[in-house]
Amino acid sequence: MSLSSAILQVRNLSVSFGKLKAVDNISFDVNRGVIHGFIGPNGAGKTTTIRVISTLQVPDSGGVWVGGMNVLTHPNEIRSKLGYMPDHVGVYSGLSVLEYLDFFALARRIFGSKKQSVISDVVELTGLGDLLDREVESLSKGMRQRLCLAQTLLHEPDLLILDEPASGLDPRARIEFRELILELRRLGKTVFLSSHILSELSPICDSVSIIETGNIVAHGPLEEIQDRMSKGVTSFEVTLLKDPNEDVEALLSQLPSLSLKMIQGRKFRFEWNGEVEGVAKVWELLSVNGFVISSISKKEDDLENIFMSLTTGEVQ
Repeated sequence: MSLSSAILQVRNLSVSFGKLKAVDNISFDVNRGVIHGFIGPNGAGKTTTIRVISTLQVPDSGGVWVGGMNVLTHPNEIRSKLGYMPDHVGVYSGLSVLEYLDFFALARRIFGSKKQSVISDVVELTGLGDLLDREVESLSKGMRQRLCLAQTLLHEPDLLILDEPASGLDPRARIEFRELILELRRLGKTVFLSSHILSELSPICDSVSIIETGNIVAHGPLEEIQDRMSKGVTSFEVTLLKDPNEDVEALLSQLPSLSLKMIQGRKFRFEWNGEVEGVAKVWELLSVNGFVISSISKKEDDLENIFMSLTTGEVQ
């Protein structure tokens, strides 16, 4: 299996639990240095797939390669390159933040000056410097998530698997955690991120996989999925400087590639079914007839709309 540009390769993966097929012959790649969203309804097969990738679940058939290594034949090597943060992470009572990180560093066989260095680095990255003497149990949910991410980073993994990392966080903590994820990408990490908070994923993901009833229903860069779903139709929203004194609808009906969807006061929305460059005819027609444009925005399907269009919420 060649490395190519992919750090993660999933091929014909299937996992069953008795008669239940949790994952059904799925395949996808995740490139290096990206944030990849892995989304689906509850019971769709997300956690099962993540467990196989993380060397915690043996598949029925198919395979997973991380950095070119098979998870079944090289689990120990993969664990040294992979950081897994599950959706529910336990803490140890009586330990301070520093003691917690020290414990996990030793568990990773990181000793001496190297241990001090990596703990210092993850503490700085996650903003835990003022909390080192605090007991882990006393931390807020947001700070616990930061601490769990810090221990996930101790062995400097190339690939991070984050399963619902923003679950239960308040809005401020979610925004701050999102900035942490973006910083990890800037540092060259690959982040495989499962979440049900789609509004949090859409602005940061380079690519996504959508899974339902154990099947991948969409995969790739978000823009490519949007283009495939639009089927060559592009939507625009236009705001005029003043309320039109003439019938904009009659004017725009002269363009056969244009379908007017909404008009309200100074604002109207339309779909353009043709070459995107040809939409300049709309601006020219408005200008010639004395309409001054205040703003133009191209309307894209966001991740929530794509998800709702491609899934039904069914479980196995």
